[in-house]
Amino acid sequence: MKQKTLRVLLVEDNEGDARLLREMFGKESPNSFEMTHVSNMREAVIRLAKGGVDIVLLDLGLPDAYGLQSVQQARAAAPGIPLIVLTGMDDEALAAEAMKAGAQDYLIKGQVENRALPRALRHAIEHHRIQVETTYLAQHDAVTNLPNRLVLNDRISQAISLARRRKTLTAVVFLDLDRFKYINDSLGHAIGDRLLQSVALRLVASVRDSDTVTRQGGDEFLILLSEIAGSQDAAKSAKRILLSLTAPHFIGEHELHIDGSIGISVYPVDGEDAETLIKNADTAMYHAKENGRNNFQYFTAEMNVKVVARQSLEASLRRALERQEFLLHYQPKVNLNTGEITSVEALIRWQHPDRGLVSPAEFVPIAEDSGLILPIGRWVLREACRQARAWQDAGLPPIPVAVNVSSAEFRKTDFVEGVRTILKETGLEARYLELELTEGVLMDDAKFTASVLQELKGMGIRLAADDFGTGYSSLSYLREFPIDILKIDRSFINQITADCDGSTIVDAIISMGKSLKHVVVAEGIETQEQRAYLQAHHCQEGQGYLFSRPLPAPQFAALLQTG
Repeated sequence: MKQKTLRVLLVEDNEGDARLLREMFGKESPNSFEMTHVSNMREAVIRLAKGGVDIVLLDLGLPDAYGLQSVQQARAAAPGIPLIVLTGMDDEALAAEAMKAGAQDYLIKGQVENRALPRALRHAIEHHRIQVETTYLAQHDAVTNLPNRLVLNDRISQAISLARRRKTLTAVVFLDLDRFKYINDSLGHAIGDRLLQSVALRLVASVRDSDTVTRQGGDEFLILLSEIAGSQDAAKSAKRILLSLTAPHFIGEHELHIDGSIGISVYPVDGEDAETLIKNADTAMYHAKENGRNNFQYFTAEMNVKVVARQSLEASLRRALERQEFLLHYQPKVNLNTGEITSVEALIRWQHPDRGLVSPAEFVPIAEDSGLILPIGRWVLREACRQARAWQDAGLPPIPVAVNVSSAEFRKTDFVEGVRTILKETGLEARYLELELTEGVLMDDAKFTASVLQELKGMGIRLAADDFGTGYSSLSYLREFPIDILKIDRSFINQITADCDGSTIVDAIISMGKSLKHVVVAEGIETQEQRAYLQAHHCQEGQGYLFSRPLPAPQFAALLQTG
C-alpha cells in the first residue's frame, strides 16, 4: 500500500540548515514528503491558517519568536497539527521543556541522519494521533459518542461566565430513561447500547447547536441549555425532548418503547456552579419520576427535604424483606349480576416499624427505581400462591388469585421459570393463578412480550391487561397477545355519568372485550349507580370498595366462606 505524501512545514531562519533538511528528504524519500519553508513565525502562522499541513518542523531560535514562545505560538495557530522542534546541541534542556508545552519530539541539529528524519516525522504524527484519540476517549462516552461529564462541567462553567456577563440564564436538564434497566436485563446489553445510541441521536436533534448533550453513564443524560431568556425556554426544550422519545425505536427485530423523566435547574436561581446545578437537576428528576414519569419538574428548595425522606425510606425498604415487614391484603372480584366472588387480587402492604402501614403508591416506585422490586415481586408471587393453596386445603371454594407483575420482573429472562418453580413449590395449579400486566409492560417490546405470554398461557395461567385505557389501548396487541381479562382503569369508572367521555370510553372497552371474548373487569367501583351502569352495559365483573376493601388473609377467608 502506497504511503501518503506528508506535507511538512519547515520554520527555520537559517538557510543552510533549511537546505540540509531539504536534501535529507530528497535523498531518502523523494516522493514521500512535500516541504514548504518559511523563515519566521509570522509567515508560519499565515501558512498554517491556509491548512494543508501534516506536521511542523520548528526551529526554537527564530527572529520573531524564541524558545517556548515559538512553541506556544505554533500550537495556538494549529492546535491539531503535530510539532517537532529543532534545537542546537546546547539547548537540549529547552527542547525537553518544549515537549512539555505540546511538541511531540525534538531533533538536535547536526545529529540528524538521513534515515532518522523521515522516521522521526512519522513517529511524531502517530504519537500525536494516539494523543488526540486518547484525549477524545477521555472526554466522550464510548457507547453514544456524546461528550461526558468532564466536558459538561467545563462547558457549564463557560456558560455561567457568559450568562453572568450578559445577564442571561443557563439551564441544566437531567434526563433519566424510565425502565431502561428492564430492557437491558431482558434483551441484553448489545440491544440496550443500540437503544441508547438511538436516544442520543434524538436528543441531539431536539436541542440547539449551541446546547450540549452528554451521557453520564447508565440511562442518564445531562443537557446544557446555554443562554436562555427565561425558565420557560427550558420547559419548551424538555417538552421537545420527551416528545422525541415517544415514537418507537426499531432495534433489529425489536420495537422498543421508552420514555423519560426530566429535572431542570436554572442558573443563577438554583445554583451558581456546575456541581450544584447538576445535583439540583438530579433531585428534580426524581420528583418527575414520583409524579408519574414521562414529565419534567423544575427544582425547588423544598425538594431537598423530600430527597432526604426518600433516601431514608429506601434504606428502610432494603431491610423490610429480611425483617418480614411485608404482608398481603386480598380484594375480591365479583360477578356484577350475582355478587359471587370469582377471583381475588393480592395487594402488597408494608408494615413499617415506625410509620405503620406505608402506601404502595409511596414505596413501590422506590422499589422499582432501586431494583428491589425483583425480590419483593418474587415474595408476593410465592406468598399469594401459598395462601391460595392454603385456602383450598382448608376446604374453601377454589378461586384464582391475581398478582401484579412489574416490568422489571416480566423482562427478566428467568421470569417464566421462576413462576413455574413457585407453582411447583406451593402446589397451586396454574389455572388458579392470574398475572396482571399494565399496557406499558405489554408494549415495551411486543415480540418479546408475545413469546413470554405464550409460554405462560401454555402453562394454563390466566393473563390480564391491567389499567386498560390509560396506555396504548391498541386493538392490534389485544389480538396478538393471549389476553384473558381486560381491567378497566378506575379513573374511567369514577367518571361514569349519563353523558360523559368517561362513560363513552367504558362502553368502548366493554364492547372491545366482548368482541375478543375477554372477561371485562371494572376496577374501583364505589357506588350502586356505577354498578348499575356497568350491569346495564354488560360488564361481567367488578372490583372496588362497594364490595369489599382489601382484607388480611383471615378476614378474606371468612368472606370467601360466606360467598
